[in-house]
Amino acid sequence: MYERTWTVRFSDTDPHGIAHYPRIVDALHETSDMFMQEIGFPFWELTGDYDFGFPLVDMQFEFKAPLHAGDDVRITLTPDPSTRAVRFEYEAYNGDTLAFSGYEQRVCAKTGGGGAVEIPDEIREKFVEYAEE
Repeated sequence: MYERTWTVRFSDTDPHGIAHYPRIVDALHETSDMFMQEIGFPFWELTGDYDFGFPLVDMQFEFKAPLHAGDDVRITLTPDPSTRAVRFEYEAYNGDTLAFSGYEQRVCAKTGGGGAVEIPDEIREKFVEYAEE
């Protein structure tokens, strides 16, 4: 499992002072970016170095509790890889309270079309390593 802290900023909130869902989605995309960088395969290098990427094909989240400016939110990402795709499962906590949970489904696909390809072993091994922690 990968973990990071996201501090909700005033600019992340709506007129009622509650974190607006597009900003939460931005925080999750940033979390997956940070995770991929930590395992040594940043999204932005994959297309040039490996000629594939991990485009987002599905996402779903369930919101349980509101978040407000100043909240320090602990976001966890647990990868669940298959041979050609990976599902990033998320949970986000404000203190001990589950604020939301959900997932992103990403497919390993050739750059410029051509469909899904198998996740290279060295990347899949990193996904499995973080899934088992």
